[in-house]
Amino acid sequence: MTRQVWFALLMLAVAAPLNAQSLMHRAPDLGGTWVSDGGVVQFNFVHRFHVFPGPANTVINYPTFTLAAGVGHNVDFGLRFGTRSNIPSSGGSSNESEFFARWRVLGGPEGTEGFAVAVTPAYNKLAKSADGEVGIDWTRGPFTVSGAARGMSKPLGASGAKASFGGGVVARVTPYVALSADVGSFVGPTTLAVWGVALNVVIPGSPHTFAFEAGNASLNSIQGNSLGSNDVRYGFEFTIPLHLKRFAPWFHGKPRPSAVGDVSAPVAATVRLAAYKFATDTVTIAAGQAIRWVNDDPVEHTVTFDGAEPGSPLIPANGSFAHRFDRAGRYAYHCTPHPFMKGVVIVK
Repeated sequence: MTRQVWFALLMLAVAAPLNAQSLMHRAPDLGGTWVSDGGVVQFNFVHRFHVFPGPANTVINYPTFTLAAGVGHNVDFGLRFGTRSNIPSSGGSSNESEFFARWRVLGGPEGTEGFAVAVTPAYNKLAKSADGEVGIDWTRGPFTVSGAARGMSKPLGASGAKASFGGGVVARVTPYVALSADVGSFVGPTTLAVWGVALNVVIPGSPHTFAFEAGNASLNSIQGNSLGSNDVRYGFEFTIPLHLKRFAPWFHGKPRPSAVGDVSAPVAATVRLAAYKFATDTVTIAAGQAIRWVNDDPVEHTVTFDGAEPGSPLIPANGSFAHRFDRAGRYAYHCTPHPFMKGVVIVK
C-alpha cells in the first residue's frame, strides 16, 4: 500500500467526522467551488469499477482518494491519489498523484444562493504536468449549475489538447436526496467525452454524504475528469470529514461546557436547532443584544458565520451557544457539519 493511502487511513484513525463536502451540490466529475473550513480535513473516497464480459468476467477497480485540509478562510490544500491511471508512464506505474490547492474567490459557503467561483492550481506527478481549473457554481433553490475550464501543460496525450471544459447540474429532490449529471471533454476532435450521473444522499444523523455513480471518467483528477474511457464504470463516492479540534477537550482532560459564548449577555431571542434545521430562519434584534442557539438534535451542530464574525465550536446535544452583536448589519450563518442548515441575523 502506498504512503499516500497509509496517510489517509492514519488521519481517519486520529480524528472524528465533522464537516463534509456535500455531494448534494456537486456532480460526480466536477470539483465544484467547495473549500474545507479551517481546521477540518476532508477525506473523499471514490470507488468505481468495470466488469468485463465472460468468460472471464474480470472486475477492474478504479479507486481515488482525496485528502484536503482547510488552512484559513476560503483556502485549502490537498492530495488526490488514484490507481490505474490512463497517463502513460515510462516507469510502468499506473498510480496517479495530484497535489492541489483551492481558493474560493467569490461566493459564500457551499449551497449559498447565487454565484461562486474557485481557482484550483495543481501538479500531476505522474504526468509531470502543471494543471489548473476555474470552477463556477450557480445555485438557486433546489438547483445548482456548475461549469469548469481546465488547462494542463502536459495532457494525457489527448491529441495534444491542453484545455478542457465541463458542465453539470444538481437537482435536490429533498434536503436529503439529489440527482446530478455532467459532461466534459478535452478540446480535441478525437478525444472521448466524459459523462457521469449520480444519485446523491445525505446519511441521516451524520455529516456524511454518499453517491451511487455511473460514468466513463478515467480517474477523479483534473486530467482524469477531462478524458472519457471506452467502458462504463459503476461505483460510489463517500465523503468523510475530520475535525482536528474535536478531541481537544479529551486531550486536555477537560469536559466541554454545555453553554458557551457570551453567556452573560442580554438574550433577545432563542433559536432552536431541531430536525436538522434552524427553527427560525431570520431573527431581528437591536445592536448590543444577543441570540442564544439551543441544540435539540441528538448530533452536534455549529453556528458558523459566513463573514468574519466569530462563530461557535461544536454545540453538543442539549448544549447552547450565545453571541452578542455589537454592530448593525446582516449576518448570514450555517452549520458546518450540515451546510444545508442556514439562518440570518439582522441587527438594527
